[in-house]
Amino acid sequence: MSIVYWFRKDLRLQDNEALNAAITLAHQTDLNTVFPVLAINTHAYQLLEGIRQHSLTEGVRALNKSLENNLSILAVSNNQELAEALVRACAEANSTEVLAMECFDPESVRSQDVVAEVLKTNGLTLRLVGSAYAVKPGTVRKPDGTNYRVYTPFYKSWVQLADVAQKPLPKLGTGFKKLSFSTVFPEPSKQSPIKVIAGEAFALRTFNRFSKRALLSYDEMRNRADLSGTSHLSHALAHGEIHPRTLLAQLGDSQAEEVFRKEIAWREFYADVLHHYPHTLNDYYEPRFKKLRYDTGKSAQERFEAWTKGETGYPMVDAGMRQLLAEGWMHNRVRMIVASFLVKDLHLEWTWGAAHFEAHLSDFDPASNSHGWQWTAGCGTDASPYYRIFNPILQGLKFDPNGDYVRKYVPELSHIKDGSIHEPWELFDGYLNGYPERLVDHNEERNESLARLEELKQIS
Repeated sequence: MSIVYWFRKDLRLQDNEALNAAITLAHQTDLNTVFPVLAINTHAYQLLEGIRQHSLTEGVRALNKSLENNLSILAVSNNQELAEALVRACAEANSTEVLAMECFDPESVRSQDVVAEVLKTNGLTLRLVGSAYAVKPGTVRKPDGTNYRVYTPFYKSWVQLADVAQKPLPKLGTGFKKLSFSTVFPEPSKQSPIKVIAGEAFALRTFNRFSKRALLSYDEMRNRADLSGTSHLSHALAHGEIHPRTLLAQLGDSQAEEVFRKEIAWREFYADVLHHYPHTLNDYYEPRFKKLRYDTGKSAQERFEAWTKGETGYPMVDAGMRQLLAEGWMHNRVRMIVASFLVKDLHLEWTWGAAHFEAHLSDFDPASNSHGWQWTAGCGTDASPYYRIFNPILQGLKFDPNGDYVRKYVPELSHIKDGSIHEPWELFDGYLNGYPERLVDHNEERNESLARLEELKQIS
């Protein structure tokens, strides 16, 4: 008998608790072999933007290479077909169970539920082991047994429970083997704005470079959009090319390392929130904000399109939106700036922006995307009131003081050599190269947002 291992959001070999369990189980069999499989919904793949197609494809290629080209690809169009393909895999491998990492976002939960039911009908078992988190969602609880809805007390409990013991891959006797009916992973059908490098080895190198370059100044530099002060590991974490346990195990007790640890915990907090409230993937965490007066119609759509293209007339906002289109990534501080602008300056629903991010972010993570947007929009978790409204000018002056970030992505303003780049309307030559004028006046729209909040209070 052999073992079937189903790769999901864990595109790596090392520090993979579920894969370790599969190999340990294989050691107990006569063949001592693991059949690694990965399923791809071909229809959903074709709908992805180019950056996300290339990110997924490169990650899978790297994984297959690490498995010495023994990764079996299962091309399916729905969860039922996936389950039936795993039944067929078990038959060929002479296996009675499939091992996989447990996932917690709504779509992945639906997938593993269907697989478990179909396998059971065929006398087989789906065994879920470990997770993509240092603390499995649903584990951190208040003393009364309920879940935390605020980050700070969540973190205090989480840090006590976080698993930081790395789990090296055991040696496998006969090794990995490919199924006879394996197909090929689809080639990207759309272009990517950048050449994507992905995979476990690249993720480990990225962390090592970050540790030497910026980890010990992370607390001071992480918000500076003009500096390379972040880890650039969000893509690897989203695809499971590195486990947060691998990162936590190497952190010390400095203030900068503690701040980085807390950023990892934010990701796990949002996963925990989505686990308890799966409807908040696309719906409001605070339902009363559904009644807030948002703009709709042709004018709203035109302003949304200008926002997506980076043509709002606010340099910090436009630089971020253009970075997203150019690189499939955006600095985290800038994500908050552009999100606040969409909801509170343009008065559009956060779901519009969340969908745009989902389409273009190579590091898209369902929980982090949804609840990051809701936090900034003021309808999410934690002490994030709606009246916290980011001023895109002051944010630019603080986190891009010399304008280097803006100049990189907004060439129309490259002739402005200092921080005055954040207010081109104040310069005689600010619009020399065709930069668009402001869609709205921030001070006026801030007051409008607060007025709409007062309206909401009257009807809530």
